[in-house]
Amino acid sequence: MKMMSTDIANFEQLEDLFTRLASPGIRPGLERVGRLLDLLGNPESKFPAVHVVGTNGKGSTAAFTERMLRESGYRTALYTSPHLESPSERLLLNGEALPVEEWAECARIIEDTMIEDRELTGDPPTFFELVTAAAFMLCEREGVEIAVVEAGLGGRLDATNMLKDVRLTLVTSISMDHTEFLGDTIELIAKEKFAVMRSGVPAIFSGNPPELSHLFFDTASRLGAVPLVVDEVCAADNVHSLPGSLSYTCTLRLDDGACRGREWLSCPALEIRTRLAGLHQVENSSLAVSGAFLLSSQFGGLTCESIVTGVSRTEWPGRFEIVDDSPVTILDGAHNTGGVARLVENIKSMYAGRTVGLVYGCMKDKPYNECLSMLREAGSRLWCTQVPGNPRSAAAETLARAAIEAGWGQDDVLALPDPIEALREARLASEVAVCCGSLYLVGFTRPRLRRLLEEGAV
Repeated sequence: MKMMSTDIANFEQLEDLFTRLASPGIRPGLERVGRLLDLLGNPESKFPAVHVVGTNGKGSTAAFTERMLRESGYRTALYTSPHLESPSERLLLNGEALPVEEWAECARIIEDTMIEDRELTGDPPTFFELVTAAAFMLCEREGVEIAVVEAGLGGRLDATNMLKDVRLTLVTSISMDHTEFLGDTIELIAKEKFAVMRSGVPAIFSGNPPELSHLFFDTASRLGAVPLVVDEVCAADNVHSLPGSLSYTCTLRLDDGACRGREWLSCPALEIRTRLAGLHQVENSSLAVSGAFLLSSQFGGLTCESIVTGVSRTEWPGRFEIVDDSPVTILDGAHNTGGVARLVENIKSMYAGRTVGLVYGCMKDKPYNECLSMLREAGSRLWCTQVPGNPRSAAAETLARAAIEAGWGQDDVLALPDPIEALREARLASEVAVCCGSLYLVGFTRPRLRRLLEEGAV
């Protein structure tokens, strides 16, 4: 029997409904979701948005941006993917998840709309496209004053690129990922992401890697966007990176040429502090702060005070998150070479000279051979694991064999399919235990580890 949206009692059932309605797998393209949104009355055009694209750092950059806007008094939405522990995390209104009943009502309308349309019945949108359409409907219904929207895969053909009222585009660091969909060179991947820039709309690129900046400016010129690189907007000095905190001085650099005749917020040097640890968060928070400066010409509530307060209050779990001090236990969802490089940098800078045990699990389609090779610089022992119940997860034994082929010593690698047991062993044998390799792994581990720590059972 078909489940009707009125039967939905939790987010797992909501996901089941969207899964049954959707085309299977990943199918880049805007025709299906465009038709659906048209039939829904184009909710994507009813609210202003900040669009965040890139490879690594999208989520934290989006979270910084949303929190600064919220602290400035605006009614905000934050749309991100994938979720860490619950599907309800994908859309937050003023930092709070919506009840499943509100999602279910949108799901009912989407279901009825698809049933009544022959084209959508024959060629349904994907799961991500359906969730994105529902999120846009909720943003309209909730009277959102500005939404911060993280792209899913790529940019040009991503469902989030249907947004009609983009006020700012933020582009985080770009590295090799999803090559089967985006291209097998970093330039091809960057083209897909830069293509979301809008005519007359400011776009800021993190500038990482620097060799892509010329492509960024060329694409912006072709599209008529107003391009800036973070270094043109602000300078980050006096950086202090410690476990559980990061601080630096941010100085505004916008001159008359960079302003291009616009009036931006004029701030002195800002003392930026955040609980999001790791040197890479200088780049992500600087990008978000730069965006806030530019947004201030349209959203006058943004002030120096609300920017500093917003960054200091931002939370983004599962990304170099220190969840225990005895021993130090870190959860990090780094799942590609760019993310692993940042993880290795942070471990080496903060925990040099201490024994580090790594618990690693990832999806089958990720470049785990290269990631495992890179992780040799950070850890002395490795526990390979997998995500229970996830068919995409690479088997622990497969990862262990790959680790040895990548240069790990045979005696330093263990395969334990149970990630909690693997993390328990790593904590017993190491001064620092790091669980990494996939947000799915972190999402599975985090609530269970938290419960065990509360009970003193791990």
